[in-house]
Parts: sequence; structure tokens; C-alpha cells
Amino acid sequence: MTTALRTDVLHLSSPEFHDQVLALEPKIAVFDCDGTLWSGDAGSSFMRWTMETGLLSPQKVQWLKERYELYKNGTVNELVICGEMVQVYAGIPVETLRVAAATFFAEHVEPNIFPELSKLIAELQSRGTEIWCVSSTNDWVIEEGVKRFNIPADRVLAARVAAEDGFATERLLDIPTDEGKVASLKRVGISAPDAVFGNSVHDAAMLSIARRAFPVNPTPALVDRSAQENWPIFFPQSVRP
Repeated sequence: MTTALRTDVLHLSSPEFHDQVLALEPKIAVFDCDGTLWSGDAGSSFMRWTMETGLLSPQKVQWLKERYELYKNGTVNELVICGEMVQVYAGIPVETLRVAAATFFAEHVEPNIFPELSKLIAELQSRGTEIWCVSSTNDWVIEEGVKRFNIPADRVLAARVAAEDGFATERLLDIPTDEGKVASLKRVGISAPDAVFGNSVHDAAMLSIARRAFPVNPTPALVDRSAQENWPIFFPQSVRP
């Protein structure tokens, strides 16, 4: 059954979505990023872009392609691949990665930002809401992307590795996906946010801890979960079915 045919899930219009979020008067609002603040998957897109532009060596490109195929056929799970997609950049200067992320985001992701989410976040910020972003995409891309929403890097929880002497290493510091998103939030003292926004089943655990869950641009699997949980869903205009 396609999303457009579901009659057991409430679809919010843009004004309804905006008004219902603001009516909560949230003190803390948490947003997933890929598919929620903008369309598409910036994590996998950045991976492919760095393969094509030569940032990754041919050996690493071949290894990562093989690992990603295993992920797509279910042999490698979400948690493992999200970690490997940031570990693969070990040995590259962090500044090089940040410059690459800035170029990539401006060219390939920024045009896909949902205006409705940009407007909502600006309104929430004007009312004093504390905004956090939680993503399984690497921190270089996410921290660059959320600058467009005036969200500081210290409010970003993303897949990240440690740096030594200015170079990325393979030592993982965080991989926020599935229940890991809840764990990452708890580490910064957030266990019951007022509002949570996400687009996939990998956000479901995080959505479940919110005073109010807002699935945005939900995948079919998250639509199914939304029907079970009675979560109204919202599709921005550019991706509305």
C-alpha cells in the first residue's frame, strides 16, 4: 500500500503542521536531518561524491563499494555501515574534510532544504526553543548543513570519529542510529524532548520518547509505524505524494 492511499494515518497540511508544533510551546525540539530537514540522504551522497572527486583512495573506494553492497543486501547492518562510512576517512586532515563537506553541501544538498522546516525552526528559535539535531551521517556534513538553520555545532549529535594531530582516525565516538539516537540524547541530558521530527524507522525510537512525535516525509515503514502509534504525518510540498 502506498503512502498516498493510506487513510488510517492523519496527514497534516503545512499550516496544521506549523500550528501544532508551535502550540506545544516546546522547550526542546529534536530533528533528524537527512530526509527530515532536506530531501535525500546526504550521508550516502557524500560517500559517492568523495569517491568520484578522488578524496578517497582507489583502495578505499573499492572496499567501501563492497561494504555498501553488503549493507544493501542485508549482510551488514545499519549501525556497522554508518560507522564504516565515517571511519573510511581516517588519515585525511579534518580541515580537508570540512572544506569538502562545505562544497558538497552547497552544491548537492542545500537546494533540497525543505522551506517549511527552515521556517518552523526559525520560528521556534525566536520563541526560545532549544534545537538539537541527531543524525547517523558524519558530523562534517551535518554541522555544515545545519549552519543554514543557525544551529551551532555543539547542538549536533552525528556519526563521528576522534581526531589526532588534525587528522581523522578510525576511533568511533558516536553512531546515532535507531536506539543509539536515544542514547546519544541521554548523554547530553535529554531523555524526554517536547517534540521530535524524523523521517525513517531509524528515527522511531527517538520519536517514541517525545511528548509529541512528528514524522516528516516518512518512509513507507515509518508510515506503518505512525499508523500504529497514531502519529500524524507531514509531507513538505516538494515531496508530497
